Amino acid sequence: MSAAEPRLAIVGATGAVGSVVRQLVTERADVWGEIRLVASARSAGKTLPVRGEQVVVAELAAEVFDDVDVAVFDVPDDVSAEWVPVAARHGAVCVDNSGAFRMDDEVPLVVPEVNPQAASNRPRGIIANPNCTTLSMIVALGALHREFVLQGLVVASYQAASGAGQPGIDRLDAELQAVAGKGLGSSTGDVRAAIEAIGGDSPFPAPLAMNVVPWAGSAKDDGWTSEELKVRNESRKILGLPGLAVSATCVRVPVITTHSLAVHATFADVVSVGRAVAVLRDAPGVVVTDLPTPVDVVGQDPTYVGRIRQALDDPHSLDLFVCGDNLRKGAALNTMQIAELVAAEITGR
Repeated sequence: MSAAEPRLAIVGATGAVGSVVRQLVTERADVWGEIRLVASARSAGKTLPVRGEQVVVAELAAEVFDDVDVAVFDVPDDVSAEWVPVAARHGAVCVDNSGAFRMDDEVPLVVPEVNPQAASNRPRGIIANPNCTTLSMIVALGALHREFVLQGLVVASYQAASGAGQPGIDRLDAELQAVAGKGLGSSTGDVRAAIEAIGGDSPFPAPLAMNVVPWAGSAKDDGWTSEELKVRNESRKILGLPGLAVSATCVRVPVITTHSLAVHATFADVVSVGRAVAVLRDAPGVVVTDLPTPVDVVGQDPTYVGRIRQALDDPHSLDLFVCGDNLRKGAALNTMQIAELVAAEITGR
């Protein structure tokens, strides 16, 4: 370890995404000096493994950012909104995984495979990590956009329960246990009755086990949800296409981890399946496969793309199916890739 190696703080180190961040720090090239683990008062004092060592978790407070070069945040929006500016004032470059700063004009929204140059223009000392649904498709679409010039997207997402955090995972597990082996499903009422018997609050507006729920996120104007607007707004910002036509329908499905999306993409140029496949095969962070499914993609770094078809009625359009691990690339990995861009900038490597 050299003195030139930047100090890293992982805020939210005990959470689901924070745990993956700690794993990635151990797995990826070691570019870091001191690593500080930070969490709420409830978790402070715990010891957690990082790079083969046990590190004591510090309570989130202003002084934990003293001498920190890069701070990655994997915490709720309100916590980021309060504490990211504090860390930035202490001199840390902050990489935030919440939605608090994504649409701030002075905060770049970065996907290293798509717009790495944006990370260096950060007047507030903050870089935002996109929503996991957007991230599950944008690496592939960024590659296609560079070749064919993207003009429009129609997207249907199939989002895993873990997108609603640990409560989403726990609720799906409880619902699956409630319906397993009971021969339910021929009557909607049977499934609902079995799940309602669980009691307690659910992060989902309808049963998720043996079901799909055409709703993810919170309610916004004119019947849209926050998740659907994120896909639209974040895709525009990452690709630098403020007028891009995007329509998204976000659906929750009974999968633990890995989001999937059915994408209809329209380009300025005529596009063929053969050319598109060649572009995607050469794109960093993309794997082309015949039939991508969540059970095959969970735990993997790349975006998996398949079912690539020429649109039947438009030579400028493609239809494709995309899968990406929403906890790994969709949150932790992209965060660390951004942090590594900053580390390289700091060290000049």
